[in-house]
Order: sequence, then structure tokens, then C-alpha cells
Amino acid sequence: MKNIRNIAIIAHVDHGKTTLVDKILYQCQLFRDNEEKSELILDNNDLERERGITILSKNVSVNYKGVKINIIDTPGHADFGGEVERVLNMADGVLLLVDAFEGPMPQTRYVLSKAIALGLKPIVVVNKVDKENCRPEEVQELVFDLMFNLEASEEQLDFPTVYGSAKNGWMGEDWKTPPDDITYLLDQVIEHVPAPKIQEGTLQLQITSIDYSKYIGRIAVGRITRGSIKLNQPISLVKRDGSIVKTRVKELFTFSGLGKAKAEEVLCGDLCAISGIDNFDIGDTISDFENPEGLPPISIDEPTMSMLFTVNNSPFFGKEGDFVTSRHLRDRLFKETEKNLALKIEETESPDSYIVFGRGVMHLSVLIETMRREGYELQVGKPKVIIKEIDGQKNEPIELLSIDVPDSHSGKVIEVVTQRKGEMTIMEPKGDLMHLEFEMPSRGIIGLRNMILNLTAGEAIMSHRFIKFEPWRGEIPSRNKGVLIVHETGTTIPFAMNKLQDRGRFFVPPGVDVYEGQIVGENTRDNDLMVNVIRTKKLTNMRSSGADDKVKLAPPIVMSLEQAMEYIDEDEYVEVTPVNIRLRKILLKEHERKRYANAKLS
Repeated sequence: MKNIRNIAIIAHVDHGKTTLVDKILYQCQLFRDNEEKSELILDNNDLERERGITILSKNVSVNYKGVKINIIDTPGHADFGGEVERVLNMADGVLLLVDAFEGPMPQTRYVLSKAIALGLKPIVVVNKVDKENCRPEEVQELVFDLMFNLEASEEQLDFPTVYGSAKNGWMGEDWKTPPDDITYLLDQVIEHVPAPKIQEGTLQLQITSIDYSKYIGRIAVGRITRGSIKLNQPISLVKRDGSIVKTRVKELFTFSGLGKAKAEEVLCGDLCAISGIDNFDIGDTISDFENPEGLPPISIDEPTMSMLFTVNNSPFFGKEGDFVTSRHLRDRLFKETEKNLALKIEETESPDSYIVFGRGVMHLSVLIETMRREGYELQVGKPKVIIKEIDGQKNEPIELLSIDVPDSHSGKVIEVVTQRKGEMTIMEPKGDLMHLEFEMPSRGIIGLRNMILNLTAGEAIMSHRFIKFEPWRGEIPSRNKGVLIVHETGTTIPFAMNKLQDRGRFFVPPGVDVYEGQIVGENTRDNDLMVNVIRTKKLTNMRSSGADDKVKLAPPIVMSLEQAMEYIDEDEYVEVTPVNIRLRKILLKEHERKRYANAKLS
């Protein structure tokens, strides 16, 4: 076991974790082809590549100087914290990556606190030292202060520091004299990360993540903390509730490079994947057949947000997707809960709709985007935070919001955040930027990113993480503009849209099909307005000079899925199909909306 090292790479989103793992793979000669070098190997799903974030933690393994290094790449975004908490249980040490300019961010603190609580010793990697305005030594001091505040032990505080640029493929002891490769970092891993401790006794392996193969079904992934496991060995599965299921190992794999290699036996301390076990969950323990002993189950943070998912019932239902029925929707959602641990689903009184609970808007939008690409049509309602009753009092989730913004825009940002019940805790300069931290309700963060980016001309850097539940902070102002609603079904005509330009901004271009009740733009005032965007020009037999000049329309505002989810109001849906994202009123007919509004008033 002296020849195994298990390390997890943790960092804030976009500090370079996945790029570093890719460079380790090249260094250990898993890829020699130059064509491969331009691609991100680990973030191999389309969504991860487009957004530039890691969504699912991944395991890879390399051999360096005769030592097998198992590397776990973790997500950096707070909404995927469920992934990080689990996989740290498989590691003996962590590489803590920090951006040489930004320094420790809220998510750095979150994942580092989990690692320190588990007793893992970090190797600090100050990445992106080639950036302008970088401050490597200062950042290293900030990491030390952060670990001290998180009550790290003497041994954990005595961490080695490596400086480098993962993008340019080098890591070294001194950031001013870059070496040619990243071997210095790998040497530090072998020197400072302890080999797995070998415990005497019978088999114990806690399932920390789930893989899936369409050929062999669900695969349990975990680390052997005691004993060893063999192919075809009879085992006991100890469930979270203490019940025991007797079963057998059908196939056994270890991690090798980017894939898995079949194995006859896996020893204590190594990571492995096992198929052939039915009905297992994350946190269950695989143990000895005769004398089963369960490990304490992994605790996972609870969801903080919910959304209504329902089948598409718009006039364009079934035109663009392959899976459109409530049975398709139900099966797909429940399949997702098998591997997405922070997701919970509740059935409603209606057979066509479900309430889905998740960690945040991004967590839920990734699920919706994945389903959309698989050919599903569905509609989703406005995201809502989860309210808890504690001692007879209404409590809501509070998040730590951190914003780095140019000083000239900081006043506007503070004003917007405080309107949404945010309380400022820190304000300090950070290079050319002002660093602001607030404690604010999760409700206030819905739709905030759009507003902040518009206010700061896209220059703000914003991140947030859940910290606690606190008493309800009162009403928060919602969207202050009404919407433009289509009068009747048809195709949008430039002539009609031109006449309406002074009424608001459009979300759709000319020449697209729209239906009655669909939202096609934002009104300049605070009330909803019915508009006729399909009216054609009445032709006469008279001509006048200049009457037929080309119509000039402002370009439409195109919203991403997340922006649409944050934009809608209580009485609106986002309709999601493989081809389009549309906004619509829940009640499509105007007289139905009026009747509903009157009933609400009375």
C-alpha cells in the first residue's frame, strides 16, 4: 500500500482544477498526441465544456515513479457541494488550488473546511501566476489565515506550497523561475500525501459515488477502508437504516488512466468500482458476509430550493421533442435521483407535475438542460426557497454572497443587494477591485446575477454558498416591469413589432411562430400588456415615397435557461423543448387571467 496515493483536487469554480488534472495526465504519458492537447479531457460532457465548469466529480489514476496516484476532480460550484462532501471521504490528502489574483473565495472556504474536518492535509497550489496583477505570496498568506480560522491542526498548517500555471503546464517552488513541467508538484504529492492506513479486520467499503453503464447498470464506487475484496465474493450490504442485504460481487474494477480495468482482487486503501449489487445508495457499506459492520452514513446538506416540473401543455406541445408525456417525465426524474444525491422529488396531486428540490438554480438548470438535450419537452415554474418551521417560527436559507466589483460600481451593487435584504459583513479593496461580502436570503439571490452584471457592464465576479437557516427577513421586491403577451397565435411580423418598439424590449425576433399567452417581451411599465405582433400591413393601391422603407428593429434579448428561470413570476412558466426556450403565462387566455386575478382579490 506504500505505492498508492489518494488525492482530491478542491478549489473555487474556475480556478483551474480540471486543467491541472489534464496536465497531470499528459505528464504521466497517458496522451502523447498533440491533437488531444486542445481538448479538456475530464470535462467530457457537452454542458461542462460549454459552461467551463465541472458538474460531476471524476476519478482518474496515473502512475508516477512506480506510485499509483488516484486523483479525484471535484466540482467548484456551491450547487454541486453534495459531490464534494462525498468524494473527500475517498482521499488521504488534498490539492487546494487558489487563483494567484483572486485568492481564497467562498467556495474555497467551504470545501477546505470539509477537508480539514476530515483531518486531510492540503498541498496548496497557487495557480495562474502568469496573470496580470497577480499576488502569489499574499495569496499564500491568505490561505494560511483561512486555515487558521478554520481551526486547522499544527500539522495541517505546516503545508507545502507550489506555484505555477496549469494552463502553461508548469509547477515549481518559485513562481519567478518557471520550470518546464509539473513534476515538482507530483514529487510533493508522493512526499507529503500519506499512503493509505491499513486497518486489520474484515472487509469495509463505503459507497461514495455511483457510476452508470447502459450495459451493466449501476456501479458502486468507493474506497476500501479495511480488508480486501475479490471477484465473485459473497458480501453483505449494510443500508443507511441498518438493514442488511446479502449479495455477491459480479464484476470488480480499479481505476486506470481515464477508464476502469477489470481486477480479480482489490486491496485495502485503493479505490474500486463494483457491479452486480442491487438497490444500493450512497453511504451504504459493503462489508463481510458473515460479520457485517456498517460505517457511519455520510451526511449530505439538505436542498435549499424547489421548482415545479410539469408536462408541456402549450399549443406547440409535441412538435419539437421526443419525450412529452407525464410517464416519460416521471421516469426520467426518478432515474436522476439514483445518482444525484442532493436532488429530491415529491409527487403532487396532479399526475402531470412534480416538485423537484435541489441545491440552487444552477443545480436545477443543469438537470433541465440535460433533459432538454435528451429530447424532453417540459415546463418549469418559478424557483422557490425551502422554508422551515423552527420553534414555531418561519425560517429561510441564508447564503454568504461575495462580489468583486470595480470601485466605481460598488455603490450601486451595495444598494441593490441591501434592497434584497442583504447585510454587508465585509468591504475591502482587492487589487483594482472592491471585495464585498453579504449575508442574504437565498430568495434575494434569484435573479440577482442578471441585475449585477447589467449594473457593472459585466465586470462583477459573484459567488455564493449556503450557510444557515435564519428567521424570515420579510418581503423582497420582485420584478418591477410587466411583460408583453401575444394576442393570438401566428408568426411575428416586422411591421407589427416596429410599431410596438416604444412599448418595450422584445425577447423574440421577427419570423418565429408564437401562440396566444406567450411572453414575447418586457413592458416599459409595471403592468402586463397584450400586443398584436402578427398584424400585417394593409396594402392600398396608392404609393407614397419612402413608405416602404425597411423596418429597423432593435435586436431581441436572448435569455439563457437560468436567466429565464430567474426572470419569470409566480403566474408564469418557462417552456423548455430541445429547440426552444419560451416564456408563457400559466393561464393562456386573457379572460381566464382576469377571472383568476378577481378571485384572488375577493
